Amino acid sequence: MTLKYALSLSAGLLALGIAGAQAQEPLKIGVVSVLTGPQAALGQQVRDGFQLSVDQLGGKFGGRPVQITVIDDELKPDVAVSKVRSYIESGKVDFVVGPVFSNILGAIAKPVLDSGAFLISPNAGPSTLAGKACNQNFFVTSYQNDQVHEVLGKYAQDQGFKKAYIMAPNYQAGKDSLAGFKNYFKGEIVDEVYVPLTQLDFSAELAKIAAAKPDVVFAFMPGGLGVNLVKQWSQAGLTGKIPFLSAFTVDESTLPAQQDAAIGLFGGMTWAPNMDNPQTKKFVADYEAAYKIVPGSYAQQAYDAGLLIDSALKATKGDTSDKDKLRAAIKKADFTSLRGKFKFNTNGFPIQDFYLVKVAKRPDGKFQTEIAQKVFSDYADPHAKDCGLK
Repeated sequence: MTLKYALSLSAGLLALGIAGAQAQEPLKIGVVSVLTGPQAALGQQVRDGFQLSVDQLGGKFGGRPVQITVIDDELKPDVAVSKVRSYIESGKVDFVVGPVFSNILGAIAKPVLDSGAFLISPNAGPSTLAGKACNQNFFVTSYQNDQVHEVLGKYAQDQGFKKAYIMAPNYQAGKDSLAGFKNYFKGEIVDEVYVPLTQLDFSAELAKIAAAKPDVVFAFMPGGLGVNLVKQWSQAGLTGKIPFLSAFTVDESTLPAQQDAAIGLFGGMTWAPNMDNPQTKKFVADYEAAYKIVPGSYAQQAYDAGLLIDSALKATKGDTSDKDKLRAAIKKADFTSLRGKFKFNTNGFPIQDFYLVKVAKRPDGKFQTEIAQKVFSDYADPHAKDCGLK
């Protein structure tokens, strides 16, 4: 054996030894989610959906043990940044998964990405990170914020509605939502209203809607906002009088509280619990067995985030030291998504199908959204063209 070959062999064996040793170390993942206040129901689904993916894979991703730290961002950007920085500085972190809200994502993105960790968003998909500010270590398993709202804008346009009253919370996702609706709805906007993210009383807005007499109302009111808006909408006697379209206002996080008041209302999404594929049927049954509630998109997207990370770790045999190889493995998205078709665009956001969904009451008395019709096929977000990544 020549000296050169012996040295090469020794180096190779050393590298294998290092990779093997690393593969036995826990994969550190921080899950950032809102678990305090009226929006906690959303955050709990993200946390539980991701945890279910870990549990079903035996506590390992790519054969490597997973160590999860759950971080409650409290829906406060300053609190989120402080907690996330502290977590990152506590030791080598491989992935951060989260958050729910785009204002929190905007706050934590820089410290997470600057640390070298991969940031996987299971929900928030702001336009600001889909275009020029895209990042090679940022991936989204949900959608770009505009897109779900575009579903309702296109539906409203196709239905021939002429006048729309639209409203959303006053933060980035709210602005993206109304922009998305207007991308496809070309009629008159009789009023465009932004409310505080903490608003729970919509009596003033409902009075304005009744006076304006629009052909359709579109609302993006997630979590507790949606619960109160739908209840007050019903109490005001507007149900059936004005078509009500929404995104994240009637979904599996809000339906347990809204119940009959939400039946028949429309939303938009990439998935619903009644999607007809075997992986969805198993996921819904397992989630309900574990957590006693119907899973919504928040849980589904977080579950897919777990499968995504697992697929990448399988490709690298548990090794996270080579960021280029790990990134390439993430980009491939070599897993079976609960929604069926799924692939990443150049900006790290999915290309996927979108549906109009409708609230229904199941025979067992539980409420869920169900697919009414497909609105977009293989839809890529409009901001990808501004991203410099290839």
